[in-house]
Amino acid sequence: MNGREVDDGRATGGKTGGATGDDVPTWEDPYLDRVSDRLMHNYDLTRDEVIDGERFDLYGRMRIESQKHLFHPVLNYANHGSEEHLFARRAGRATARELESLVDLGHRLGDEWIEPSEEHFSTDFTFALVVPRIPADVREFVSGFSDRTLLKYGYYGHYEINLLVVAPEEEAAVGSRNADVIRAFRLWRDVPAESPGLFARVFRRFGRS
Repeated sequence: MNGREVDDGRATGGKTGGATGDDVPTWEDPYLDRVSDRLMHNYDLTRDEVIDGERFDLYGRMRIESQKHLFHPVLNYANHGSEEHLFARRAGRATARELESLVDLGHRLGDEWIEPSEEHFSTDFTFALVVPRIPADVREFVSGFSDRTLLKYGYYGHYEINLLVVAPEEEAAVGSRNADVIRAFRLWRDVPAESPGLFARVFRRFGRS
């Protein structure tokens, strides 16, 4: 007898995780408050977080669980989990040195926060700086940045560090290759109808497997 294989994916965070608008904090910064309105449906959001000595005005977490099953969800296999941790803060200016320090923080969190296992597929650490303007050297640094670390040669998945810098007053933004959440920070543009970055990327991968 042939079984029917079903790929079942679930994203948890924000309203998808059962939260309501009342559960989402309010930011005194009008820009970040409007960004949070775009994020709240997919991320669990908190404000004024201190992570390993670094302060962030906004922190968001999204978890995606995917499993394949035959006939019935009880008969499941190939379970995988993916997460994105988003850290955003205002800064007086953006420098390559500050971005490098955030990359170092991402690697520390990769060591401390990830429990390697066969069920772990990916974890993204995305850092966003909100600044008055984006210097040319910062734009070049971010646009060319890519940093993915395999865990046990990929057997336990990987983690990736993403960077983005936004100057909302100038309607300017730059992000590294997989910093898809940048769309939520471009308030001067509409958000595309498709699923948000990490969610879309994970399910494109599972659709090919």
